[in-house]
Amino acid sequence: MPSVSFCADEFISRGKVAQTWEEAFVRMKPWRGSSLSTNSSKIPNTSLDGKIMAGYQGWFATPGDGAGMGWIHYGGQKMGPGNVTFEAWPDMSEASPSEKQPTSFRHSDGTPATLFSSYNPETVDRHFRWMREYGIDGVFLQRFVAYLHNPQIYDFRTAVTDNVRTSANKHGRTWAMMYDLSGWKADETGYEMVVSDWKRLVDRMKITKDPAYQHHNDKPLVALWGVGFPERKYNHHVPRLVEFLQNDPIYGGNAIMLGTTFGWRDGTRDAKPSPELLELCARVDVVSPWAVGRYGSTEDFIRSLPKHQKPDIAWCKEKKIDYLPVIFPGFSWQNLMKTRNQNPGRTIPRGDGTFFWTQGAELIRAGSRMIYVAMFDEVDESTAIFKIAPNPPDSGDHWITNENQPPDHYLWLTGQLGKVLREKSSPSNVLPKRKNEK
Repeated sequence: MPSVSFCADEFISRGKVAQTWEEAFVRMKPWRGSSLSTNSSKIPNTSLDGKIMAGYQGWFATPGDGAGMGWIHYGGQKMGPGNVTFEAWPDMSEASPSEKQPTSFRHSDGTPATLFSSYNPETVDRHFRWMREYGIDGVFLQRFVAYLHNPQIYDFRTAVTDNVRTSANKHGRTWAMMYDLSGWKADETGYEMVVSDWKRLVDRMKITKDPAYQHHNDKPLVALWGVGFPERKYNHHVPRLVEFLQNDPIYGGNAIMLGTTFGWRDGTRDAKPSPELLELCARVDVVSPWAVGRYGSTEDFIRSLPKHQKPDIAWCKEKKIDYLPVIFPGFSWQNLMKTRNQNPGRTIPRGDGTFFWTQGAELIRAGSRMIYVAMFDEVDESTAIFKIAPNPPDSGDHWITNENQPPDHYLWLTGQLGKVLREKSSPSNVLPKRKNEK
């Protein structure tokens, strides 16, 4: 594999996050690097066809990362044993000293357990290096409507975007912006915030001109997630947002991926019958139903195929739009729900990876030509596929591991599914094994 290198100062910290909107906007700049067009591992970015993409939250912060935000998405400012909101401890064995934030947790030998920050470009670069090494095509970078109203967290997200696009280009991966609409209130504010933000991303950061930015049908790809859930009162605003992103004379011309309910087509499960939702799905380029937690075992998934995914694929084929199914390795939010004094529900175990592999393999056999993996780095709900620690701190909290499998097990399995998609081959019915593995 060819070596890749950027300038020596690529990991220089940007310092504390912006304190005002003016400062936050000034920091939004185009990427100044050079495309690695000679890198033989560079992923083509004109279509999702044949790709395996992962969601990338990029929302983790630590007190020592320079941002000045303290702990974010690990448990708040009082994060410590008994007060955490994540379920899987990241494997920090490959992290540099500057990435390792000491915590009040201790390993069995008494040494402090450490965590990473997404604000640190070195950490994000390591993640994208793993994507290249294991054959994962790229990510949907999450951008939360709930974070668009505060200049500090807005600038934090700009920094993460900078980190992602730099490392995507460096390692020949792709990326696309995914707006999570969950924080959108029922009024016009959410629409205005997303439209204004997209204009800034295009004008100031010129993200659609980035050589690594993912396209579909030769158009820049924008994902809108959280559409069609009955309790979300912003649903009636979404068609206007789609219209803007598709047809605005200056900021339109984009391909749209719609992240919607698992029961979007027939109004079952997490959805209600909605002709308006079906009409909207028929207008976009890609439909991606959210599957996390919708089945809890391999057997449950197999039973869902003829009722949900296969008819979904047929509907999309008839409408000449693409279907992007979601697969996940397992699920748990025991710690998070404990901090909220809420029922944590069931944990969906990872097992040996058969659950994860079966989802991907069966969906490919059913006709899927692309897959969305939830998620690359979400240790919050233990859906992360990146390397997680085999021996998390013994703190009494609920920790998920890969059990008897190595820390990189799900990176490797994801890469194997990507290989099947690229080669247009038929996946094995059984969990693949690495060379020299019994």
